[in-house]
Amino acid sequence: MYIDTHCHIFDCAFDSDRIEVINKCQEENVKKLIVVGFDKETNKLALDLSNTYDFCYPTVGLHPTNLDDYSDNYFLYLENLIKENKKIVGIGECGLDYYWDKSKIDLQKEVFKKQIELSIKYNLPLIIHSRDAIGDTLEVLKSVGKPLIGVMHGYSGSLEMAREFIKLGLKIGIGGVVTFKNAKNVKEVVKELDLSNFVLETDCPYLTPTPYRGKRNAPYYIPLIAKEIADIKGIDIKKVEEATTNNANMLFGGRLL
Repeated sequence: MYIDTHCHIFDCAFDSDRIEVINKCQEENVKKLIVVGFDKETNKLALDLSNTYDFCYPTVGLHPTNLDDYSDNYFLYLENLIKENKKIVGIGECGLDYYWDKSKIDLQKEVFKKQIELSIKYNLPLIIHSRDAIGDTLEVLKSVGKPLIGVMHGYSGSLEMAREFIKLGLKIGIGGVVTFKNAKNVKEVVKELDLSNFVLETDCPYLTPTPYRGKRNAPYYIPLIAKEIADIKGIDIKKVEEATTNNANMLFGGRLL
């Protein structure tokens, strides 16, 4: 059994065939889906899907590029969601993103830190986004000075930085990028680090693995990511399946029933 630890199947890209996609996931042995919210609208969509399908598990948070949705009471809203919905398994997608907008760096850090605090308070793993901000992401996480749980989503940084995040208690999320020919950093991370550090994810509908790159991504492509990891490490794909599924179950603390 595989687990997609990061997907957005509420996205409009699935409006015409969402049920068929979800059914195909089950057929392709991708049995559990972590459906990741990132603002009020998508948090609700993730929760709605989790109420419809037992094998969908929601996370709730605020993405660093969605700060127009932010207000002083946003975190009270998140806390209320967590208290009211026992199926919520994580905080985020949260983090730092300097690729699109560097005008709100201080606010991004403030919002990220508050979501880290929620993660610690409710013992829920962080789903961490970091784009063109990996140094600051590490600095913010270290500044908390407390044990952390979570995953570095869509990791594309260096091997050295991956080791630093692992020291903090985080897992490394490996997605379709690992299948790209030019993904040298991710391939090196996969080659050099133990399987115990990885979870699998698609980030669908984005970042579709080879040979379907450029088309819509879906959770049923998770086995393609696992095969690439197996090929890089020279091991049987079954080992990747077993290890990453165990890692995901441990990361989410037995919440994936």
